[in-house]
Amino acid sequence: MQQESVRNTRRTGSMRLAIFLALVFAFLLIFHSGNLLVKEDALPPRADGAVVLQGSIPGENVRVHGAIELLQRGQVSAVMLSLPRESYWGEPIAPVALRYIEKKYGKEFSSHIVFCETPPQVNSTRQEAEAVSPCIGDQHWKDFVVVTSDYHTRRAGRIWRTITAVRNPGIKVYTHGVEDPEFQQSWWRSRLSAKTWFMEFTKLVWAETAGRLER
Repeated sequence: MQQESVRNTRRTGSMRLAIFLALVFAFLLIFHSGNLLVKEDALPPRADGAVVLQGSIPGENVRVHGAIELLQRGQVSAVMLSLPRESYWGEPIAPVALRYIEKKYGKEFSSHIVFCETPPQVNSTRQEAEAVSPCIGDQHWKDFVVVTSDYHTRRAGRIWRTITAVRNPGIKVYTHGVEDPEFQQSWWRSRLSAKTWFMEFTKLVWAETAGRLER
């Protein structure tokens, strides 16, 4: 009976330890998992270009602005905007985008904009990297900066380096993140940030564990 009591006590202690460790892990996951999504590179003094990835309207706005800031500071020589060939209504998007850049930033900077039009079926980071790679090759860049939302930098950097190594070997890829209104580090405090975190964290885990480059 005494030995059985000792075993039960040890078993209870082990369960309590397991529960404690699980709670600690959950705490760390909740309060630090936002940082897991972010992985930016130290940018060189000057790169040949910056590539702005497609995203939601709020995300696209801050990504474009972040790339233009790099251009204004002289950290890149040109900015490439990845965008669909035409809108839902069949209108070309590049002329509209150019007018927007000219109006907001002036012709001095709009003259350094390069457009890369992608087919309508592009709906993932991997597909976008594959579609934009020929445009990057046409520019004969030796290096470029991928400008995207901060929460997207770790996965985007992994995907773009992999695709570039195959499609444009020898070109150096850097990642630069900008704050996105759809994601805050305290992601559990807002529905939109929580949704963004869940989607991106799931994709990151899948890419890292399955070794696949999904959207």
